[in-house]
Amino acid sequence: MIRILVDSSSDYSQEEIQEKGLVFVPVQIELAGKQYRDGIDLDKNSFFEILQASGEFPLTSQPSPQVFLDIFQEMKEKGDDLVCILLSSHLSGTYQTAQLARQMADYEDHIFLVDSRAATYNIKVMADYALELVRDGLSAAEIAGRLEKFKSRVKVVAMIDTLEYLRRGGRIGKAAAAVGDIARLKPVITVTTEGEIGVVGKALGKNKAINGILRWIGEHPMDESFPAYSIYSYGTENSEVFEERLAREGIRFAERLQIGATIGTHIGPGAFGLVYVEKERN
Repeated sequence: MIRILVDSSSDYSQEEIQEKGLVFVPVQIELAGKQYRDGIDLDKNSFFEILQASGEFPLTSQPSPQVFLDIFQEMKEKGDDLVCILLSSHLSGTYQTAQLARQMADYEDHIFLVDSRAATYNIKVMADYALELVRDGLSAAEIAGRLEKFKSRVKVVAMIDTLEYLRRGGRIGKAAAAVGDIARLKPVITVTTEGEIGVVGKALGKNKAINGILRWIGEHPMDESFPAYSIYSYGTENSEVFEERLAREGIRFAERLQIGATIGTHIGPGAFGLVYVEKERN
């Protein structure tokens, strides 16, 4: 049997994890003096409410090697193969931790690690694709190989509503955040093919940011044979405006999905965007 593993940065709900038979590993979060298992102990809205109320910056830590080792040993006992689709190695040490556990498990020919070079619903798109490949009868090695080629086509483009949380995380200075917010500066971001958060544009105000997102999508055209998702962090007002523009432009998406703590920590409330698969380039 071939199993697919994701960490909680994928933002799957627990219901969907169970329904699809995925193996799930939570990232640990410390927020307002309490420890949580992302996706288990803290729902997404509660996370953003505590984030805003506490004024603190959450601390996240990757799962320990033992967490992965226990899973790998269980797969070994059952004789199952495992394909792990993990949070970008440029954003977390989760992938490196899984590599260490894989070496310890002495089952390396049956455990395949994929550095998603991404986060949040990009990973969901990849995992759903992997599940299709399982149903198509591909081997675990073939699935991992397909994912390595596929992952650069899974795109996310989004607007951040405030620079405050990037400042709290030390990504930008306090003065720069203050100037940006006063000027209504709205960064448009993506996750680069190297797996890092990249700024693709800066706009004065939400409407111009939406124009920037649509322009970026035009430069990276969608493959409509895969589902697209409207994504948001906290508060749907911005998403509703964005989705109206998508409809006017004839851009279709499957559903609206909420970003969780792993990426929400850095972007804060009010963010919105689109996750989709880019057309294959000739």
